[in-house]
Amino acid sequence: MRLFPAEERRKILAIDSKSFYASVEAIEAGLNPLTAVLVVMSTAENAGKGLILAASPMAKKLFGISNVSRAYEVPVNDPRLVIKEPRMNYYIAVNKRVNDIFRAYVADEDLHIYSIDESFLDVTDSWTYLCSQYGADLTLKKLARIIQQRLRQEIGLYLSVGVGDNLTMAKLALDLEAKGAHDLFAEWHFEDVPKKLWPIKNLDQVWSIGSRTAKRLHRLGLMSMRDLALADPTTLQAEFGVKGEALFALAWGIDRSRITEKHGVKQRSLSNGQVLPRNYQDPLEIKNVIREMAEQIAARLRAEHLISGQVTLTLGGSWQNSTSVRGQFGLSPTNQTSKLVVAFETIFEQIYQGQSIRNIYVAAQKVQANKREQLDLFVDYRQDDKQKRLDQVVDMLRKQYGVTAIIKSNSLGAGGTMLSRAGLVGGHRGGNAYG
Repeated sequence: MRLFPAEERRKILAIDSKSFYASVEAIEAGLNPLTAVLVVMSTAENAGKGLILAASPMAKKLFGISNVSRAYEVPVNDPRLVIKEPRMNYYIAVNKRVNDIFRAYVADEDLHIYSIDESFLDVTDSWTYLCSQYGADLTLKKLARIIQQRLRQEIGLYLSVGVGDNLTMAKLALDLEAKGAHDLFAEWHFEDVPKKLWPIKNLDQVWSIGSRTAKRLHRLGLMSMRDLALADPTTLQAEFGVKGEALFALAWGIDRSRITEKHGVKQRSLSNGQVLPRNYQDPLEIKNVIREMAEQIAARLRAEHLISGQVTLTLGGSWQNSTSVRGQFGLSPTNQTSKLVVAFETIFEQIYQGQSIRNIYVAAQKVQANKREQLDLFVDYRQDDKQKRLDQVVDMLRKQYGVTAIIKSNSLGAGGTMLSRAGLVGGHRGGNAYG
């Protein structure tokens, strides 16, 4: 059965480093990543009782540990179990080595780094070259095996590889088959969709379909991917809007996007969140943390030559009271620290009701390139220029000497967390990038 013969067929590899953090730590300890009984566990105070960031396949099998388990669920006294602190900078360095190897098979524009442990390679345009290197009888499966063996030999990692006619097909092959296959490989083409994709009934297992979307599909009577494929597209569009069209295309394995297009995608938002070291209830302490986080967002916007026209603040409750409150504020697009701080503080004054706060999330939205600033009759541009120059000096000093080169007084006061978080990456200990 040849579905949609007019659809372009590219040669895409979706590659996942199996249990990446745990594998990196196992390799560093001289252990086999597949047989080591190891977890990467954060014990930082602001993570409560500790989070499991990664578990080796054997640890998952023996103890039922997952990447969302808490420390109290881990048999820390079991002599078989190896526990490692996270070293985010080191994982980033290893990830760079992995993707540098991938660049031996594709041009940079045909490599999409999806996450720290997953990448997409479009080898369509480099296929002639690859055949000249590895033989005219080269297949995608042979190429996948070459890459798997090279990563195993040079770094020690085991890779799962999904191959498909497009990005979506490769991702489905990776998630739904390759990760559980004995040889960690799967290859899907349009012809495979009816027998491999359509029988799936756990819709939220399928990439891009979350639990909420799955429930909405169930309410429409769509209980499997086959049901979704045979559904009326107009009904899906009425229920989900543009996403309905994407869901219908997903059920048929259709994806016309290119990796080369993804390099030009504009970033729509920047965000930053943290779990506080304890419950905060004093408004001054909470505002000090919000100011610090606003400064970080502003610095990131400037570093990427972006400006934001809307900010969002979310305050999460304590462990005992998990409710959260959220507010938004629109402003003339800017990346100035002082303006963004005022915007976030304005939201805080509107939404905070005196409750205990344990986590804070800030986001800069409606982000666009900082080409030229729109004139505003109510702005004192002489003062505005002073603020811009001040931000530039702070950015320059922190880039050269580190984030703690300049610490504002509020960060030294009650509740400030910038100093304690200066060595963290993604909320966890950075460690040494070289091991």
